[in-house]
Order: sequence, then C-alpha cells, then structure tokens
Amino acid sequence: MIRKVKPQIRVVGFDDGTFSFSSKLNRDKTILIGVVMKGSQEVVGVLSRWITVDGTNATEAMIDAVLNSRFKDLRVIMLKGITYAGFNVVDVERLHRETGLPVVIVVRKKPNLAAMEEALRKHFPDASERISLLRRAPPLVELVPGRLYLQAVGLDQETAAEIVRVTTKTGLTPEPLRLAHMIASAVMTGESTRE
Repeated sequence: MIRKVKPQIRVVGFDDGTFSFSSKLNRDKTILIGVVMKGSQEVVGVLSRWITVDGTNATEAMIDAVLNSRFKDLRVIMLKGITYAGFNVVDVERLHRETGLPVVIVVRKKPNLAAMEEALRKHFPDASERISLLRRAPPLVELVPGRLYLQAVGLDQETAAEIVRVTTKTGLTPEPLRLAHMIASAVMTGESTRE
C-alpha cells in the first residue's frame, strides 16, 4: 500500500510499438516496452516482450515482465490505455492481482467505448470476453479537462493522480510512458516519434 508518494517512487510504464500490416517486420507481433524509472528523473531499466497484434497476451506479457525482472522494488505499473497492439485488451484486475502492484492507466483522449465494442463485435469471435475486460476497467477520472484522464486499480484516485504528477517532467504524459512510447517506436520503425 502506498501511504505517501515519494518523488523517487519506482514505476514501470508500458507502451507498445507501432505496427503496420505492410511492415517488413513480422506483422503479427509488436514490441511491448516497459520503462522502469525513479519518479520522473532517472531511468533504472527497460523491459521488453513481444505481443500479438489483436491477440490476447498483453496481460501475460506484462505480468511476466514484472515478475521476472530484476527490479524487485517496483511500486506501480502505469499503462497508456488498456488496449495494446490493436485490440489486445489488458485485464487490469488480473495484472494488479498477480503482480501485487497497483495499476494506473493514463490516457490523453477519452475512449469511445461504444465504437470499440462495435469494432470488437464485428471482427472478433471472442468479442464478449474482450468487451467484458473493457467494461470491468475502473471509471475514468478527468485530471486535465479534455486532455488527460486516469483510471486506477489497487489505490485511490487521489494517490494515482499524485503518482501521475510526480512522474511527469514536461507536458502531460508521465515520463515512464513517454519514454516507453519512444523506445517502442524506435524498435518497430527505426526511429522514435513524439506522441
């Protein structure tokens, strides 16, 4: 349990690489990068796994990356949304339960759940399972009106908001997520991109 958020709190932030069905790389997979940081200042390490585009293995990949890493003092897992590699939906409750760490989900745009559910029903035979994971996610809390939202599992919203604040250096995106995005983009395309 996190009683007080310290500036040097150890956080891992996960993001995936871009993928293209016309890519020279294996189009069925993309990289999942986890950047481990002390607050917003110091990168401690990087974790990586491959996940299946539109698959169901993002949750397992994150659990495996966290539990089998040498970073045993992690306090929080940060996610940039709950869908990775297209519609590879993360089971955030299971991620929290199996790692023992709270999960803070940070998004820049409010997701259109109705459109997501419609796309899932149209394209996936297991749509009901994926929709169930989307619906079980915690409520969205607006941090910056119209520009930044969070969801939290395993800790209260005020503590989650404070974690977002202490892990953000510039702009709105927490540093572990910003760097994970840049590294994952560079692995998949040969260069990093800003959000």
